Amino acid sequence: MESTNVIIRQLVSEALHLRRLTPRIEDQINCALTQQGHISDVEYEALELLMEEMDSGRVQLVASC
Repeated sequence: MESTNVIIRQLVSEALHLRRLTPRIEDQINCALTQQGHISDVEYEALELLMEEMDSGRVQLVASC
């Protein structure tokens, strides 16, 4: 099974590609973080990039797919 930091980076990449943070992506990120119990530097950087893109309006938080 893939490590959670790879999964989180893939999910962040998907959100950046779609320019949307969907409930499914958000739930999967939260699940991976919960399973891991901590956040690595790589995960933090990926999530920080996602938040920066959302703050700038390039990625939208959507209520449904």
